[in-house]
Amino acid sequence: MPMLTLFSAPKPFAGHIDVIQRNAIQSWLELGEDIEVLLIGDEEGMGEVAAEFGVRQLPEVMCNELGTPLVNSIFQLAREHARYSTLCYVNTDIIFLDDFVSSVREVEAYFSKFLLIGQRWDMAIEEQITFKEDWQQQLRFDLKTKGRLHPPAGSDYFVFKRGAFDHMPSFALGRAGWDNWMIFAGRAGKIPVVDATQAVTILHQDHDYAHLPHGQPHYRLPESDENVRLSGGQETIFTLSDADWIFTGEEFQRKPWRERWSRRGMETRVISTFGSGIVSRFFRMLFHPVNTFRYYKQAIMHRIRRS
Repeated sequence: MPMLTLFSAPKPFAGHIDVIQRNAIQSWLELGEDIEVLLIGDEEGMGEVAAEFGVRQLPEVMCNELGTPLVNSIFQLAREHARYSTLCYVNTDIIFLDDFVSSVREVEAYFSKFLLIGQRWDMAIEEQITFKEDWQQQLRFDLKTKGRLHPPAGSDYFVFKRGAFDHMPSFALGRAGWDNWMIFAGRAGKIPVVDATQAVTILHQDHDYAHLPHGQPHYRLPESDENVRLSGGQETIFTLSDADWIFTGEEFQRKPWRERWSRRGMETRVISTFGSGIVSRFFRMLFHPVNTFRYYKQAIMHRIRRS
């Protein structure tokens, strides 16, 4: 059994979000006695929920000028207070099943350092789950008929060793860009980035964006643009498809040769090696001339409006 610290920064515990966050936290505690859970932040109801579930709350998280928690502060608090050396950041709408624990055990045995990630399954859950003996079998059955595999564009959990990712920009939590930077930073730091989609079934509970300004999706907010800027620009927007290892549940495989030497494979190697500087921008212009032109046009217009 891996000794693992799960940490998350929940939204306010109100309405439907309260239901799905309770479902998520309970599913983590069901993974076993050697799972530690840290709730980071001081949102509405968090202290009461932490006490109810018998988990630790770390309220002293730093925020930006808009009051949005900063990801680097969340990770630093987790590193300082975690009981175990293997950590996992997870969004508080994610339900883990028992294949998550066994996969962490396998990756720890195979790699001394790693970043474990994977796609999620989306499904609507409106009520609190009754965690009876067969709750996992019931959810797996429901996923077959109601679940939808999310595209590999976003990541909802990251498993890594304590010393990794200790130099992180001040990203705004819950906005686009920072999860992509994690994959880039793993590749740039020569940390094996392992896609465990085939081995790990994680369930994302559908929700609206009522908790965000004007109910807009996170990727439409100015803080998402700032996250992309802090990450180094569009070059560092890596996705799950840019992982360099695959865990099937039975074995670890390097990405196939044809993918490593594809246009995208060569592009990610250049960016991982040289970072987000002139060399990477040059290669991005070669590989994506139209998108690059649009990005810099938008960036220039954004600067003009701000000035």
